[in-house]
Formats: sequence, C-alpha cells, structure tokens
Amino acid sequence: MTATSLATRLRASPELFPLDLEIGEAAALIELNPVDYERASFLDARMQRPTVARLPYPELAAAAEGLPVACDYIFHVGHVGSTLMSRVLGTHPAVFSLREPQVLRTLAQAEALGAWTPQLLDARLNVFLALLSRTWTPARRATIKATSLVSELAGRLLDQQPGARALMMTAAPAVYLATILGGPNSRQELALAAPGRLARLNRRLGGPRWRLEALSEGELAAMSWACEMSALGAAAGRNGERCAWIDFDRFLADPRAGLSRALTALHGRADPAQVEAMARSPYFERYSKAPEYGYSPALRREVLAAAERDHGGEIRRGLAWLEAAARTETPLAEILSTAEALSHVA
Repeated sequence: MTATSLATRLRASPELFPLDLEIGEAAALIELNPVDYERASFLDARMQRPTVARLPYPELAAAAEGLPVACDYIFHVGHVGSTLMSRVLGTHPAVFSLREPQVLRTLAQAEALGAWTPQLLDARLNVFLALLSRTWTPARRATIKATSLVSELAGRLLDQQPGARALMMTAAPAVYLATILGGPNSRQELALAAPGRLARLNRRLGGPRWRLEALSEGELAAMSWACEMSALGAAAGRNGERCAWIDFDRFLADPRAGLSRALTALHGRADPAQVEAMARSPYFERYSKAPEYGYSPALRREVLAAAERDHGGEIRRGLAWLEAAARTETPLAEILSTAEALSHVA
C-alpha cells in the first residue's frame, strides 16, 4: 500500500483507524468497518486486529491536513455508565460513537511525562482528533468516549474546537467506592492506577499532599474519585457552557430524562420519539463492556448492596478521608458539592 493510497483512504472514511502513536512516532493503522466500531468496547489492542500499515507521523499529519476536528466527548471518573451512555447514544442517527481510543491514552501519558512542548502536543491532538472525527455519513457526528485518565486532557481537547461539547459522567462518592471495592477486577485496576492518580491529584493541588503507602484501599478509591472528578471539574470550569454533568444513578432512575439531557447538550435538541426508542434499548439490561452478558440496574443494586456489606468499613474510611481532604482543599470541597447536587434523585 503506497503512501498516496493510504492518505486517500484515510481522508475518505473511518475505515483506516489510527490505533496508536508508537515509539519513533509511527502511527499504527488497522482496518475497521461500521459493525466493528459498533461492537468495540475499547478501540485499542484488545481488538486484536492486525496492523495493516505504519505511517510516520509527518506523513499522517500531511494526510489529515484540512480534515476538520468535529467531535464531542464523554468524559467520566470510571465505572459510572459511560460505556452504556456511549452505546445507547450510538443508536441515534446523528451520533457516531467511538469508545476509548488508545491513542488518546498515549497522548495523555505523554502530557504527564512532559514528552512534548504544549505546542507539539496540541498539534498531535489536532491530527488525531481530525482522524477520529471522520464518520461514514455526513449526518453523523463523532462522540468520543474517553478513558478516565484522558480526563486530564479534557480542557485541552475541548480547546481544539470551539463547537465541541462534552458529557461529564460521575457518581456519588459512596456509590463509586462501593462499585470499585465490590469488584475484583476494579480493585486490581485501582491498585495499578493509584500511583498515577495520586501524582495527578497532587500536581493539580499544587504539591505533595498525601503519600500512597499511607492510604488504605478505601482511601485509595476515594483519592481516585477525587483525582478524576477534579480533572473534570477543572475542564468544566473553563468550558462550563459546553459541558453537561450526568450522575449515573440519576440517569438509570430516569433514562428518558438523562438521554434528553445528553442529546440536548450535544446536539441542541432531543426528539421525544427518538429518546423513547433509545430508552428501551436492550443495552440497559446488558453489561456494556461485554454485551453478551446480562447486567440490569436491579443486579447492579444487588452488587452495590453486597459491596456495602463486605467492604463497609473501607467505604466509610474512604468517605472520611474525602471529607477531611475537602476541609483543607477548596477544589475538593467544590467537587463534593457538585456531586451531592448531581446525585439527588427527585
């Protein structure tokens, strides 16, 4: 495949997907069709697709030149229904859903390491966002559901285009802690992600505040919530009119209201008939990251109740840590107040 034919295909449709920016700055390209995008929970190496080409970054940038950045976002704190929201929104005729592009994680990690100047980082973001904005039909607009750590780049991503909108998804701290401590996989993820999250939170607050080894598992979960929530809060503070907060439990309690709010925030309107059809989506009864498995709101409530029974002590320890931190750190007090207002279910 020649560089010219690669460039032509890249500009024509989302068929050639830029999986990642590898060492040496070559973009790995894979082939995807519309069904692949629809099925994928993660647009990353877990798809196990062969690389069809590796394009040096300068050639990729040249191929993307002139393509518009025209996408919206779902940012979140993790384990708060963002995949469900992405899948259900993807059934709307005006939405093209993309879930967790690996390249955005790579760029977020590069930003944390200071790998590039801000100008070079913005240039790379612009190129990849232009490629992620491609859709199969002009009627659809891309909505990118990011990985939680990409929330650190939320403000910068929104800065790439003045028309971008974002959903900010969260859950009350007690619900988040029960969710994380109630699942073996999420507890393992918590341990792996904690060092990076603590570094990000300390950096955002202006210096070292806590030491990793001094935090219990429940306190680590609370710190993780505070890290990701404060990242979202910082982005929303700069772009408030373009960001809509959504609490997961409130969304599950009234999917029609939640979907109407999401569509209005992203596209300016929500057709009642389309909202009704989306609210009846079978995705509400499936595990969103693996739809072959059932996982209803009722089952979720049972899982959370079991987590409270089994890990109640650590949940309370984490909540106490969060409340104490909020007494000395104004940004954390603000996000606690935001979460409390969002989680109130009428």
